[in-house]
Amino acid sequence: MTTPDSIRDLLQSQDFGDRLRGVNLLRDIDPAIAFDLIQIPVADSNVRVRYAAVSQLASLGSQDRDKALSLLKVALADIEPDIQAAAADSIGALKLTEAYEELESLYRRTPEWLVSFSVIAALGELGDPRSFELLTEALTSDSDLVRTAAIGSLGELGDVRAVELLTPYATDPDWQIRFRVVQALARLNTPEARSTIETLTHDETEQVAEQAKQVLAA
Repeated sequence: MTTPDSIRDLLQSQDFGDRLRGVNLLRDIDPAIAFDLIQIPVADSNVRVRYAAVSQLASLGSQDRDKALSLLKVALADIEPDIQAAAADSIGALKLTEAYEELESLYRRTPEWLVSFSVIAALGELGDPRSFELLTEALTSDSDLVRTAAIGSLGELGDVRAVELLTPYATDPDWQIRFRVVQALARLNTPEARSTIETLTHDETEQVAEQAKQVLAA
């Protein structure tokens, strides 16, 4: 039978496999108790255990947002890029705008595309107006995935200044970027945005054209 005490024993085991199993079992108990216990593995010596714990803070952190914020700020400074990315994901899920400055700092110093992607995606979820300039900068990233995330996040941010920035991407050779442009412009919903969406109803890629038609019909 799984109990908080049995999970605590797993989390304190010498075997990292036991500790990883303990993190996964936290999903089966009361979230308030699970949040207290997850503070053990977020500082684990094993990267897989830390990753699992930091990722799970996305759902458990609402139990104590201040403590979760503190834990996730530490995770953003982890030496492992996977942990940094997971921390950014959890910050976005919890909408912890208090971590904005740490996210911006991480984006500017990381050489890892995965971390950059997670930060830019998280900024969309945060919806913090301060992120407009950083998201604009991310549109010129060398990574297609980061640029795509920036387009989506600018749509989520809702700042209509983004319409002018996003319109040129309606002719990007990558259809997935054009698809994301339709979604972003739909959120911004200005006359100029709808005009660009109208042109994309004739896109050569069916997925893009159909998405544009659905937006205009909504």
